[in-house]
Amino acid sequence: MHIRLNKIKPTVTVGFFDPNSEIWEKEVELQEGKFNLINSTSGRGKSSLTAFIYGTRKDFTGEVLLNNNDNKLFSFAEWSEIRQKKLSIVFQDLRLFGQLTAMENILVKADLTNTTSVDEILDMAEKLKVKKLLEKKCMHMSFGEQQRLAIIRALSQPFEYLLMDEPFSHLDKGNIKIASELILKKCDENKAGFMLCTLGDYYDLEYDQVKSV
Repeated sequence: MHIRLNKIKPTVTVGFFDPNSEIWEKEVELQEGKFNLINSTSGRGKSSLTAFIYGTRKDFTGEVLLNNNDNKLFSFAEWSEIRQKKLSIVFQDLRLFGQLTAMENILVKADLTNTTSVDEILDMAEKLKVKKLLEKKCMHMSFGEQQRLAIIRALSQPFEYLLMDEPFSHLDKGNIKIASELILKKCDENKAGFMLCTLGDYYDLEYDQVKSV
């Protein structure tokens, strides 16, 4: 998937719009299969940018073009297809279902395409040290535990681009390294790119493009 930001700007800009931004009101390309870092201090609109691309918010001017198609014009069915097979995401607020177990949360996404086996999910959970938590309800877990599960959920579907909004904020260096390795492996398998939003940390990853919001 090729993503192009055509001079987008949030409709509501009070509190975070920076006229020197390398994103807002600029022409920005997130090329197919490339790794992109978007960084800034808190409150500059990284979550807004992620939501604009993923189509959960439309309160912006300009265009977000996915494979040269304006994402504001997609139908519900088109968005459903895109979010199942082309765009995966780790939300900053994770958006797990608290009343469901960890495994149930992962399978809500994985079962839509059946491209990731239970054994593969268990392997990722083992590596990220949350396998013993899979039958536990998410509402009873720490944010760091939930963050690792949200990463596994995002990697349990096919995707052409992976959007990640501060996915490592509550993880220690060891788990960040493991999660990064899993992300790179899945991106390689899918021939996919990613957009990683951070507060300025590069996490020892290599990027094709770095932009500040």
